Amino acid sequence: MSWAINIIADYGTVEGEIKNISSEGVLIFCEEPLRLNETYRMSVLPPEGKAIGFLGKVIWADAYCIDEDNTAFGMGFCLIEISEDGIKYLGKLLSGLP
Repeated sequence: MSWAINIIADYGTVEGEIKNISSEGVLIFCEEPLRLNETYRMSVLPPEGKAIGFLGKVIWADAYCIDEDNTAFGMGFCLIEISEDGIKYLGKLLSGLP
């Protein structure tokens, strides 16, 4: 999986890439580490369709979880707040994945 995501931090927007997502959490790679236990507003940008907004909390971060260019940090987020419509739409998108 490789969906774009924008994360709103105190200092601006951090762009990242989703590597795994479920109705409970998300694995994100980005070049800027985010603070553990902090909550961020995010917007998932699936390749087709509309953006899905939610709040997520960083529950783990690993500088060794990097991409093939050795530049990305892997972070696990638990979903804190997402609309019912967002959950349904996410489920529909995920059911269409191989």
